[in-house]
Amino acid sequence: MEIALRAVRDSDLAVIHRQMTDPEAVRMAAFGPEGAPDRASFAAYWQRLRDTSDVLRTVLADGKVAGTAAVYGAAGEREVTYWIDRVYWGRGVATAALRALLAEVPERPLYARAAADNAASLRVLQKCGFRETARARGFANARGREIDEVVLILER
Repeated sequence: MEIALRAVRDSDLAVIHRQMTDPEAVRMAAFGPEGAPDRASFAAYWQRLRDTSDVLRTVLADGKVAGTAAVYGAAGEREVTYWIDRVYWGRGVATAALRALLAEVPERPLYARAAADNAASLRVLQKCGFRETARARGFANARGREIDEVVLILER
């Protein structure tokens, strides 16, 4: 499967909305947009993401929209985030997409956060060189409560 990144197009947003409102994916990710099921709320969330992300990419798998990947935040505190459609889970898409994003953004350090019980995302981050630096608690919109999260760093 060929994985590529490209600039997000407005035509991607309907597919991304579907991906980011898949109940199983939302529960697994735990963190994400508030009100994503509502198209207007999702559009507002997406505009905030566009305004705050230095690098925001659509992930393509064999030319089809498979998700998103981004780097956002202030210098020295920048974080990576990604969302991959559930139909691509377990196929190496997240790892390949994150590696491509990291090649595009050579700045270090970069940080990441994941729900402590999201073993798949933690494996992706570790395969890409991130290491755990802390544990924290954060409010997970998808679960409606605070949960344990892992904070990771990529230094080189």
